[in-house]
Amino acid sequence: MAMAARLRSALPLFHRLLRSDSLPSHTPRATLHQTLLFPELSRKYSTSPKKDENVKVPLALFGGSGNYASALYLAAVKGNALDKVESELLDLVQASKNSQLFSQFTKDLSVPAETRVEAINEICGQAKFSDLTKNFLVILAENGRLRHIESIAKRFVELTMAHKGEVKAIVTSVIPLPPQEEKELKETLQEIIGQGKQVKLEQKIDPSILGGLVVEFEQKVFDMSIKTRARQMERFLREPINFGSL
Repeated sequence: MAMAARLRSALPLFHRLLRSDSLPSHTPRATLHQTLLFPELSRKYSTSPKKDENVKVPLALFGGSGNYASALYLAAVKGNALDKVESELLDLVQASKNSQLFSQFTKDLSVPAETRVEAINEICGQAKFSDLTKNFLVILAENGRLRHIESIAKRFVELTMAHKGEVKAIVTSVIPLPPQEEKELKETLQEIIGQGKQVKLEQKIDPSILGGLVVEFEQKVFDMSIKTRARQMERFLREPINFGSL
């Protein structure tokens, strides 16, 4: 709550920054990449290559968002800041959802890179983000990738869950599951997934499925919805009957 409040208090800074016709660029673009992208990690781990070699991503992610998330994950693990970075990323994503101005700012590529960097530095300072998160966001701002922050955060959470041995299971229903049914479903999924992993159940409400459940986990989908059953019945009834086989 305190983090969210600090973020909200920092959002008005955008009005000042976005009204500015030009902002001084005190640091050359190349220098930004060298000094702002995880500087404390490069200093701390430059003399310990063995530790660096042992840090690996628990999942292979692809695409631009996956690459950014993987780089941040490695830096966060080395800096022993995985939970903090995850929390800060999610706070920023929530701030983007709550503020139309902030959301527009992250997606507007016409805003000069210097303005984006200045704004992110101001926001992170007000929100008291860690240097690791701030430096990462600065790189996104400089490269025009802030518009992908939600997908990057989502992929980052996938990595942190895998790191902790957690498996996210999404159950979709028409109404929220009663506590006892939720408990039984979680226990059933835990038996399927097996020992060594912990199920994290997330409920989604979707009246369009008409009833029943849709369960998704580990790239598997179990569709037990009334909507799907009705479609299957409709296809069955439309199939011609071969009376010759009767």
